[in-house]
Amino acid sequence: MNAMNEQHELYENARNRTKQKKRLYNHFIIFLVGSVFLILLNKVLNVGESFVENWFVWAITLWFFFFVLHFINVFVTHKFMGKEWERIETEKLVQKQELKIAKLEKDMASKAAIKNENTPSSSELNTTEDTQKII
Repeated sequence: MNAMNEQHELYENARNRTKQKKRLYNHFIIFLVGSVFLILLNKVLNVGESFVENWFVWAITLWFFFFVLHFINVFVTHKFMGKEWERIETEKLVQKQELKIAKLEKDMASKAAIKNENTPSSSELNTTEDTQKII
């Protein structure tokens, strides 16, 4: 059953990765077509020339910046911070927590042992009471 879950997880990871790359490629194609469209709007149809002469340069630059962010997210960030990285980091945190819990349990056990050593037993209490009655 575990191997089947692992295989399904690998399939889902590959499918999601493929979707990410497909969206990036679509973004690139839309960026190219959109850039040509913006250039045509400005140069051929003279849209916005009364406001700023070459406004399309700023629009394309901004769009290119968003495309670069998308590219970094898909090919750089996801590669280093994907499912495998997430799993490893989770395991590290769980291990850290288990070590802290073990240390706290050990500290509590040693404190309880010290407390038991310092607390007189019931037989010692009876002996002390008997000696006080005699005096």
